[in-house]
Amino acid sequence: MRKLFAALAFGLAATSGAHAQSWPSKPVTLVVPFPAGGSTDMIARTLGAKLQEKLGSTFVVENKPGAGGTLGAAAVKRAAPDGYTLLVSSLGPFVIGPHLIKNTAYDALKDFDYITVAVQAPNVLTVPGTSPHKSFADVLAYLKANPGKMTFASAGNGTSDHLTAELFWQATKTSAAHVPYKGGAPAIQDLIGGQVDATFMNINTGLPNYKAGKLRPLAITSDKRSPLLPDVPTLAELGFKDVTVYSWQAFAAPKGLPADVKAKLRDTLVAGLNDSAVKPRLQELGFEIVGNTPEQFTAFQAAEFQRWKKVIETGKITAD
Repeated sequence: MRKLFAALAFGLAATSGAHAQSWPSKPVTLVVPFPAGGSTDMIARTLGAKLQEKLGSTFVVENKPGAGGTLGAAAVKRAAPDGYTLLVSSLGPFVIGPHLIKNTAYDALKDFDYITVAVQAPNVLTVPGTSPHKSFADVLAYLKANPGKMTFASAGNGTSDHLTAELFWQATKTSAAHVPYKGGAPAIQDLIGGQVDATFMNINTGLPNYKAGKLRPLAITSDKRSPLLPDVPTLAELGFKDVTVYSWQAFAAPKGLPADVKAKLRDTLVAGLNDSAVKPRLQELGFEIVGNTPEQFTAFQAAEFQRWKKVIETGKITAD
């Protein structure tokens, strides 16, 4: 009997090890639930190239946009958990969409294996370069003196810039007028033109316009100052620790991914993120390298899920 048990244990170990040894033996699809050209798409293509280089198989990015990213996430949930279909997404489908969109075809807390948060980037309270508001104190004073009057642009209802503004208003006990656009580009153009007063803009989106003087950064949502904007104070420094916010891009798989494949994938992603040709470029664009463990990502995702649920319910936010 002892010999039989030993043989069974050896067989199970060999089978488990075979997953990682053979994966990937065919092309892997990286599903990005947004259109091509955005930050998430760029992260997927950058790391997809590194995965291909390091693992010797083909990694193909497939864009499946719609319903705030939830359509692409649902497609991944339905795929086989064999490591050949992966989700590369921002926080939206993971922790925001499930609270805004009725009947999403997946359970964000149960239907995925979380592999790693690849990168994160803070948002920046931003006003036009011509704005009379020269500092955070100016904006806060105006908001308190003029409830509901100041206009804040966003890329749409339920986006990171919108929810960061909502969290900010809740923390400062102020109110403003939300102006949702159909995407980030038109919001930025109207902000530069002075048609709207402010926004919470992702740092990598704002950097070129800050440097050109077209936009003015007043405060940042990171836990410490960014080396790219060293003169811009954090909201935590300014007394609002609850408005520490990051947008993030991460990798996940359908629930049931073999543990050895998960470990191999995560380790290769972290190596790609820290590659000398990748890391400096991402940091120049305003991204911070994360590369956490599946366990850390799972705990982080659950905390973010509850955090944004509360903000959305408190603000009575809808996807319409």
